[in-house]
This record gives sequence, C-alpha cells and structure tokens, in this order.
Amino acid sequence: MPAQSMDKTSFNPASDKLPAAETPPPSIQEINASVKEASAWVPLLKSEIGKVIIGQEHLMDRLLIGLLAGGHILLEGLPGLAKTLAVKTLSSAISTDFRRIQFTPDMLPADIIGTEIYNPQATGFEVKKGPIFASMILADEINRAPSKVQSALLEAMQEKQVTIGEESFKLPELFLVLATQNPIEQEGTYPLPEAQIDRFMLKVVVDYPNRDQERLILDTVAHTDAAMPVQPIITALDILTARQVIDTIYLDDRIKDYIVSLIFATREPENYNLNLEEYIETGASPRATINLKVTAKCIAFLQGRGYVIPDDIKACAPDVLRHRIRISYEAEAEDISSEDIIRQILATVPVP
Repeated sequence: MPAQSMDKTSFNPASDKLPAAETPPPSIQEINASVKEASAWVPLLKSEIGKVIIGQEHLMDRLLIGLLAGGHILLEGLPGLAKTLAVKTLSSAISTDFRRIQFTPDMLPADIIGTEIYNPQATGFEVKKGPIFASMILADEINRAPSKVQSALLEAMQEKQVTIGEESFKLPELFLVLATQNPIEQEGTYPLPEAQIDRFMLKVVVDYPNRDQERLILDTVAHTDAAMPVQPIITALDILTARQVIDTIYLDDRIKDYIVSLIFATREPENYNLNLEEYIETGASPRATINLKVTAKCIAFLQGRGYVIPDDIKACAPDVLRHRIRISYEAEAEDISSEDIIRQILATVPVP
C-alpha cells in the first residue's frame, strides 16, 4: 500500500519552527530592582532643588510626577509662594530646553504657537515657530489670557503637535506644560475652558510654608546676593528611561477596581451610599481614571517601589480630581467645595 502523502499544513521539522515561548512577566523583585536603579537620581535632584526651594515638598513631588508621567500641571496659589520659581528651578536641574510664556490680556494665539511670515526674497511664506516649541513650558498666569489664546494650547497639550497654516509640526517627545494662576485676583482674568482644564493631569494647590520652613527661608534665602545656581542633574533620556520602568510597575486588579469605584462615585454617588448627587454637576472624566493609574505608579516609583498600594491612590486623588468635579449651585450655596466631596468619597468607598 503506497505511503500516504503528508498534508501541506503539517509540521515539517526541517523547515518549520516551533512557536516562540511567551516571555513571563517580571516578578515584583525584578520590578523593584529596576525601579531602584532607574530612580537613583531622584534624591540627587531633590537635593539640588532644595538649594533654592525651601519646603513645598508636595509641590515639588507633583512637579516630578508630571515630569515622569508626561502630564501637564496647573498650579494655583497666592502670589509669592514660589510657583514660578519652583518650575524654573526644576527646569534648571534638567538638561533640556525651557521657555517661559507670560500670559497677558492682549496676547494672540500666534504669540504662542507661531505664525507664517512673508519672505520677499523667497516670494513665499515661511513658518516662524513660537515659544511652544520647547520641552518644558511655563505658562505663567495662564488665566490672564483670553480664551482664544488658551485654546491655542489644546492641540499641543493633547496631541503634542502644533498646526500653523496648513502644516503640522511635532513637539519634543519630552513636552510638559506647567501653568500657574492666581485664585484671588479676578479682575482681568478669564476662566479656563472646561476642555482645557481636563487636559491638566493635576491641579496642585500651593499653600503657605509652615513656621519652621518660613524661618529657614529667612535664614537661607533672604539676602541680597544672587540666587544659588542649580546644576543639571538629569537629562531628557533619564526621564524617558524612567517612564519605561514606570509602565512595568505592578498594579493589582483590586487596585484597578478601586480606581474605577472612586471615579464612578463622582458620577453615581447614590450607588456608593453617598448623598452627594445634588452637589455634583458633572463627575470626573475617563481621563481622570487614566491619570489616577499613572500618577499612582509615579508615586510608587518616587518611593522606590515596584508596585502600587491603596495609599498611593489616596495620595494623588485630590490633585487628579479637584478640577474635574464640577460642583452645583447648591454646593456653592452651602460652601461645599470639590475637595470636600473628594474627602467624603475617599472616606466612604471601600479600600481593597
């Protein structure tokens, strides 16, 4: 009986290869080791910044989180609390390009993104790029510019590109907008559009230093000499490398469910035994869900851990959510802020 011929799809050891084995995910011990190696520069950077910035640990940690996560930050605080100085000092400690844009009521979008200029020699238009083409942007007193100028930042903040005329230009891979605003001066200011507020990963409220810190400021900073120069500690490559390590930090499924529960508690508070529905106009967007996850991983990274714990979520939740929960008129009438709502949610939603 003739031998049965082999099917064309059957395995031929001379020509076919076995399917590659899947690479197992790294263990917690391996992630911890890579985090400690990649974050070795963190204490050096904080020490260098501490030469100029006294106290304000929360502010500096949040600026580092924005840097590591690639998320934009809105800083709100009274004048004289080192908001602008903190951003300038951080940029000096990083070997990258930095631009400060002072927002004023008479600004135009072209003052930020650039414009097309006619070149008579070439008999055509040439693109002149604006100050937005830098890795770190300080948008100082952003709420002093009209809405059309603020909206010029939307494409840059979300898509990391700028369109001038009919041409689009990519922004640097390390691109970060750090904006400041004054909460009490309302004359000559324009509230940020909701779409732009949501694009800020964090809204950080900058408060006064404590008594000991104020005394240290008096001893250290209050002199007529020029400020102590800050030396570059890290490069853009160090930050981009750290981002890759942060992506590997372990996030348990129970922590993920906890994040989703916190977000849904801002939208459907009645389902979490919270009597807040009359105080919340709109809840947090899906962007908040993503930002909670990323910022929690960054907190774990800064603490040298390769895994996220519930306290990381609680620590970053106020800064992620305070500008994304729109309170109702009833809340304003009863002097209830978004931060009061966040505190109640954190105290009520079960922690895994």
